[in-house]
Amino acid sequence: MRIASLLPSATELLFAIGAGPEVVGVTHECDFPPQAERLPRLTSSSIDHTGQSCATIDRHIRGALHSGSSIYRLDEELLAELRPDLIVTQELCEVCAVAYREVEVAARRLGGDVPVISLEPESLEGIVATARVLGEATGHEREAEALAVRMREAIAEVEALPPAGAAPPATACLDGHWVPEMVRRAGGRDVLASEGERSREVAWEQVVEAAPEVMVLMPCGFGLERSLESILDLTGRPGFAGLGCRIAAVDGSSYFNRPGPRIVEGLRLLAAVLRAEPGSPLPEGAAWVL
Repeated sequence: MRIASLLPSATELLFAIGAGPEVVGVTHECDFPPQAERLPRLTSSSIDHTGQSCATIDRHIRGALHSGSSIYRLDEELLAELRPDLIVTQELCEVCAVAYREVEVAARRLGGDVPVISLEPESLEGIVATARVLGEATGHEREAEALAVRMREAIAEVEALPPAGAAPPATACLDGHWVPEMVRRAGGRDVLASEGERSREVAWEQVVEAAPEVMVLMPCGFGLERSLESILDLTGRPGFAGLGCRIAAVDGSSYFNRPGPRIVEGLRLLAAVLRAEPGSPLPEGAAWVL
């Protein structure tokens, strides 16, 4: 089988279930596992994010989507050259991948009947289930089931940890989708979003009113270094100085934003942040901001 993965989390899942050798093309953001970085890039971004703040990136993305423009480009010529038997993408968020309708059109132009699988997880169990979906589609059912078991065991281990405090600490994570569930399972109480909701815009005033005890910075697509820099978008805002909460940054791109196998590592990181004292060591992938 020849697989085109148009989603970083799908690429991670495919390699995790043993289908990596069958992947012939990936996105420009597929950076894990290392083998994926050597594969042909089927997409590119129409927006240069280098050195830009979260606020600036957000304005550019909003402007592009408002005008009806895609923020990603799909190389249809390369896609045709790679002759995929299967294309994996998503419809969940146009900010995370090439628009699904664009992928469908490109698949029809390939000729034949190339199936397009759209992965739409909105919970941790949904993420686990996508591994089984890909296992069935690629003939790697046994490996996919083994991965699902390992992920469920890791989630259960975190839930079995001692409480993070006398009461679950009020926690604000600047992201959405499955993150509120991660907060609960890690021992916190999300004060900005509810489980099962899609990511939505939250006004800064709502963050202040929520009075979080812990704030975790995990901007979509940012590694730890860029997440640490994102504090500059917050420090000058009204009410920031009076929050008095613990603030940590995490590698959102690797462990929180992508609904793939490393989401359980994100759960472990979050549990560690909720239980640690400010300034005490945190696991790799997380760091204190304040």
